Amino acid sequence: MRAVLRGWLSEPLVHFLLAGLAVFAFSAWRGEAVDPASRTIMVNADQVARLSATWQQTWQRPPTREELAGLIRDHIKEEVYYREAKRLGLDEDDAIIRRRLRSKMAFLASAEAESAAPGDAELQAWLDRSPARYAADTAYSFDQIYLGPDGPEAVKKAAAIIESLKTFENWMMLGERISLPAFREKASAKDIARDFGDEFSAALSGMKPGDWTGPVPSGFGAHLVRLRAVRAAAPPKLADVRQAVENDWRAATQKEREERAFKTLLDGYAVTIATP
Repeated sequence: MRAVLRGWLSEPLVHFLLAGLAVFAFSAWRGEAVDPASRTIMVNADQVARLSATWQQTWQRPPTREELAGLIRDHIKEEVYYREAKRLGLDEDDAIIRRRLRSKMAFLASAEAESAAPGDAELQAWLDRSPARYAADTAYSFDQIYLGPDGPEAVKKAAAIIESLKTFENWMMLGERISLPAFREKASAKDIARDFGDEFSAALSGMKPGDWTGPVPSGFGAHLVRLRAVRAAAPPKLADVRQAVENDWRAATQKEREERAFKTLLDGYAVTIATP
């Protein structure tokens, strides 16, 4: 009998329960009422399954019987300590706990706001405010002659080449050698900016098809440019760009939706503020 008793007393779970009883006795001595229901700890099959699944996700294998028993003991330990701490009021007026609870509640409110789905009318209005953001790039077809470094010398070269083009048709033989393509067909503004630089791409958007123009600056120097054709981008349809529009809508309205969720919670309270 003594051996059995010693075996029980060596079990950590028994220690935890004895500690819980000690806290209970302390609470009773203070005269605080204890809810009898809080003295029952039920570890059901779903909770055991969750403990096992969490272990398996971490260790990539199911727990052994001994490991699962340890998980259950830890769960009971956490539950006992949690309930006794609540019973003693240890969660009251604790700034750290308040901040953690606030963070968890803000997360829940934010998640609820994030789950809100905008309607087609709202997304269409958002798209109509900035259609160019979602439209396919305008396509440009152009020729270019590299003049060398940008500056006064490039201006002189541009004037001389434009004059010679009146009688010399093989324009690809003129100008300085460079690895950039001499012409592009239906290139997007994004691709042009990547190859020639933003300044060159912006200059193309202000040109009219027809004559040679320059010098046009790029990331490499200066160019003569002849714009041959422009294919304007068609206005985007919501069905084609819905996900991109919704992503932007969510990012831009996140704070507003979180504030609205908080306002819903706040409306359930009567707030009195004492002025000094």
